[in-house]
Amino acid sequence: MNCVRTKHLIEESIKKSRFIGVIVPCTNEADVLQQLKQLYQDYPDATHIAYAYQLKTDNGLVYRFHDAGEPTGTAGKPIYQHLEGKQLINVLVAVIRYFGGIKLGAGGLTRAYGQTARQVIEAADIYPYIEMTTVTLTLDYKQIQPLEYALKKLDGQIIQQDFAEQVKVTIQLPASQIDILMQSFSDCY
Repeated sequence: MNCVRTKHLIEESIKKSRFIGVIVPCTNEADVLQQLKQLYQDYPDATHIAYAYQLKTDNGLVYRFHDAGEPTGTAGKPIYQHLEGKQLINVLVAVIRYFGGIKLGAGGLTRAYGQTARQVIEAADIYPYIEMTTVTLTLDYKQIQPLEYALKKLDGQIIQQDFAEQVKVTIQLPASQIDILMQSFSDCY
């Protein structure tokens, strides 16, 4: 499985129609909806905004694709096929079309949407997906600095701290590293 780091855009013209490909990292369906809302605001006069997304959730993979008024199967599905082919997750790919006056036909539309999706995916910064886990620990104050040092070495981070008599710390790190961390801090959770 792979992910993308940042939003990326490409643009091309096919038979006078303008196609803009956009790839955006998203962690959940609320992110996807927010990104789509932003695209509709950024391109209010676009003829079509077709898209596909795939997310990794606790219940497995969730994916959707939308043809945006194009003939069924000519826009969203070709975009999704490129997501699936590159094994991309936690990502939204949208193709914005401005109609140029020449009809492309079903085959032409399928090729145009698929080609634009492929190009924006190839232009994006793709990296391997790393399963993260979240753990809450209760520490003495003297253990905070060793924890921070260990997290740095294990590509982890503190995402929340509550200071009281002891420190309650919520951390996030790669799931493959949790056993290593717990060997040093086994008495803390």
